[in-house]
Amino acid sequence: MIVPAVDRAPEEALAVSEAPRQRKIIHVDMDAFYASVEQRDNPELRGQPVAVGGSAARGVVAAASYEARTFGVHSAMPSVTAKRKCPDLIFVKPRFEVYKAVSAQIREIFADYTPLIEPLSLDEAYLDVTDNLKDMPVATEIAQEIRSRIKAVTGLIASAGISYNKFLAKMASDLNKPNGQAVITPKNGPAFVESLPIKKFHGVGPATTERMKKYGIETGLDLKSKSLAFLQEHFGKSGPYFYGIARGIDERQVRPDRIRKSVGAEDTFADDINDLELAKAELRPLAEKVWRYCEVNQISGKTVTIKVKYSDFRQATRSRTVSRPFSAMPDVLDAARDLLAGVYPFRRSVRLLGVTVSSLTYDPDADEGHRQQLDLGL
Repeated sequence: MIVPAVDRAPEEALAVSEAPRQRKIIHVDMDAFYASVEQRDNPELRGQPVAVGGSAARGVVAAASYEARTFGVHSAMPSVTAKRKCPDLIFVKPRFEVYKAVSAQIREIFADYTPLIEPLSLDEAYLDVTDNLKDMPVATEIAQEIRSRIKAVTGLIASAGISYNKFLAKMASDLNKPNGQAVITPKNGPAFVESLPIKKFHGVGPATTERMKKYGIETGLDLKSKSLAFLQEHFGKSGPYFYGIARGIDERQVRPDRIRKSVGAEDTFADDINDLELAKAELRPLAEKVWRYCEVNQISGKTVTIKVKYSDFRQATRSRTVSRPFSAMPDVLDAARDLLAGVYPFRRSVRLLGVTVSSLTYDPDADEGHRQQLDLGL
């Protein structure tokens, strides 16, 4: 799809206006991050179709190199499907500690430009460079410099999107991948959104896309035609957000101290499980992993949720909220096992189980910065 409302040239960068003053937001996204790290560290993988993940029959692709993507391989695809699409696909086991170390190098580069950094994952982040530490007036030049430094320090390539809000910066970062950048200006933002298919909107998943389609909403222009009352009625709390982004408006701030809302772990089994007691036993290592993270970061939570994914890839979730935060791993495990018993007998055999603790409470004496940056890497 050709989108005429996008400016790609650096000289057409966001201008700093005095009234009203526009924000300058950059979204940096590492290109095929996990797979690119593996290709960097193993020359034999360069130029080859690579998938990070398990190659076993029940494995799932965590990341795919661009060579693999030309065959239709993508993240979250079952490994057997990926191998069928690309018979020469090379599977590499993930090395999350390495990915975390590289991510830390990249964030150090970001910090030279602004303290307003909101990491979304190991491989992407928002930066607010409206008032940056280098007093650089042009956001596109900042993005270009950051991408050049990432390449020099890590040997990896990144793409970037530049705009006046988070939603459009995120959308722009996908326009010129890999190893490119694009800017969506305040002048062109609304027209860009109008022409955009709903399925390409960041934050609008397949289920919401289908719901919108039922109401005749297939493009940004369709979404813009709906009233705020209509969107609130049919999409609840997301209604005002959809109403805003349909007009190129997104007032969300870049939050460097974004609080983790939940801590979770899950596991896909080598063989499907039909027995309740066996399934309960599989919850223990998950609860232990979650609680270990909670202890390290001096947090707890009041809600336990289990996820059950069946052999047909459909899933069910069950939650329990208590009045006081959980104080020990066995309490979390007991709650999870009770919830699991509530979905037995299973509608089909179980291929995956997950345990999540949410409604988190934080110890105010804990190291805030350390707590925010840790990631389970699951």
